[in-house]
Amino acid sequence: MRLPDEPDNIAQINIVPMIDVVFAILTFLIISSLSLSKSEGLPVNLPKASTSQIQDSPAKITVTIDDRGKLMVDKTSVSLDQIESAVKQAIGSNPNSLIVLNADQSVNHGNVVEVMDRLRRIKGAKLGIATTR
Repeated sequence: MRLPDEPDNIAQINIVPMIDVVFAILTFLIISSLSLSKSEGLPVNLPKASTSQIQDSPAKITVTIDDRGKLMVDKTSVSLDQIESAVKQAIGSNPNSLIVLNADQSVNHGNVVEVMDRLRRIKGAKLGIATTR
């Protein structure tokens, strides 16, 4: 015999909707974190290289030379004479920064070498050249 104050159903916690919500949030975080890792460079036609490697560095400074020979340091226009000081300012207190050189494939080879020479004067900075596979 049952007492009148006793409930007919035992209370249960259904965790299936909570699991669905957690997976939806996890999916959103993964997709949004992938979009945060894009390069800071300007759009240029990069040369192709089959032996290129991915360089990981906590601090990246992007130097771009577009098809007209215009120089940019992290989307800020600079002249060739100012490039060394602009990169030093962008590096700040992190001397082991990776400087990524994005040079359009139609840029004169002499211009690229001149920019590389000025960037190599910066103590401790590593220089990388951006390519496509």
